[in-house]
Amino acid sequence: MKDGGYLEDPTAEIGGMADVRRELLQAGISTPLASNVAVTSFTDLPETVEKDAVQIVLCDPHYWGGLRQVQYLGKICRTFGLGLSMHSNSHLGVSLMAMTHAAAVTPHLTYACDTHYPWQSEEDEVVVGGRVPIIDGCVAIPDKPGLGVELDYDQLARGKERYKKCAYRKRDDEAEMRKHVDPNWKRIPQRW
Repeated sequence: MKDGGYLEDPTAEIGGMADVRRELLQAGISTPLASNVAVTSFTDLPETVEKDAVQIVLCDPHYWGGLRQVQYLGKICRTFGLGLSMHSNSHLGVSLMAMTHAAAVTPHLTYACDTHYPWQSEEDEVVVGGRVPIIDGCVAIPDKPGLGVELDYDQLARGKERYKKCAYRKRDDEAEMRKHVDPNWKRIPQRW
């Protein structure tokens, strides 16, 4: 893993990231910039490289199209001298294991991966045996087929019932980004 930190998404667009990078370098600050907001797809990479806007791409296998696509992204990042890490959101053990497998098969993923998993509730976990252990900052790859976890169908059914009772149905990242970052920000989800 790489030592040192990075500054994550000081702005929400590639041009703004390039401006921040330029200003930091002019001030003698070489801290790399990382993004999972300004850089969200393969089509963002040419402009990112051209403008030196982002030095570390924060990916995840769900948003970037799966484990193979993360491997491919790793090769592109290596070619253009970009670092690679993984950024997560609220996920359960199945998702954590998908990220773990993606990291394990992507040699150029050299920055420590980010996960929100420790803040998830035990009652929400849907894998047999409960929460996937994180020991000394690491998740072990199980010696089992697939992702190495098995679904707890009773727990999945309880989660489905909680979901049915929950009035909150739609996460609205676009509204939050417009309110706090840029009034013109638009989420453009990937189509796989």
